[in-house]
Amino acid sequence: MASQLIDEDPELAHEHALAASRRAGRIAIVRETLGITAYATGDFALALRELRTYRRISGKDDQIALMVDSERGIGRPDRALETGRAVDRTALTTPVRVSLAIAMSGARLDQGDLELALGELEIPELDPDRAFEWSPALFAARAAVLEDLGRTEEAEFWAHRADVAAEALGVDEAGDEEILIEDGLIEGDFDDDEVVDLADADADAAPEPEPEPEPEPEPETETETEPEPSIDDEVRELLGEDLDDSDDSEERDSAGDTPAASDAPEEA
Repeated sequence: MASQLIDEDPELAHEHALAASRRAGRIAIVRETLGITAYATGDFALALRELRTYRRISGKDDQIALMVDSERGIGRPDRALETGRAVDRTALTTPVRVSLAIAMSGARLDQGDLELALGELEIPELDPDRAFEWSPALFAARAAVLEDLGRTEEAEFWAHRADVAAEALGVDEAGDEEILIEDGLIEGDFDDDEVVDLADADADAAPEPEPEPEPEPEPETETETEPEPSIDDEVRELLGEDLDDSDDSEERDSAGDTPAASDAPEEA
């Protein structure tokens, strides 16, 4: 329940995690969840205590970045750097390693060491031509440090790369798979639908031109068509033909009854 609520209502998620810890305090995931919800609500001391307990029970360092950030939240950047340096980064997964680099950079910023803060972000995962799930945060962190250093143009470049990566990852739902955001080769076999090209992303962001109005179709000229004859018209036409035929026959009969001039009797 806490994992479902942490984004929408961190306080309520924290209450659920506290209730779970009172019932099952020796289960690693319960202590981990309590540490995460405490961090989300700003209780960094509790977060640090619970995440340390989680690491002791599970033997895992996958929440090391939150531990470093919790030390920063308490106001101890020196301890934060010590905590981060105490782990073997090569044994961490890539997302955890990137999150740790961002947290360590923040601790350097807290100390006022801008160049060292930038150096913490110089990791192999800092590739502007490819976007993974961790890339937007990494690019944005670098942009923030560069801005603090007064390197405005470089800061704008990395801020733009962060926006493009975030947009590409938002369109593509392939999880942590690699997404191409600029011309280049990608590693592994992916379908074309899983690759986002920067030109395509810019084209999608640009407003579409308004379509030209289609010419109005010319009105069709109605051709005069003779109305179809009704049944009455057909009947009258037939009756008219019959009457004409009967008149012709009557005239022929009348002509036959009239005597010819040669047949007329001669006068005495």
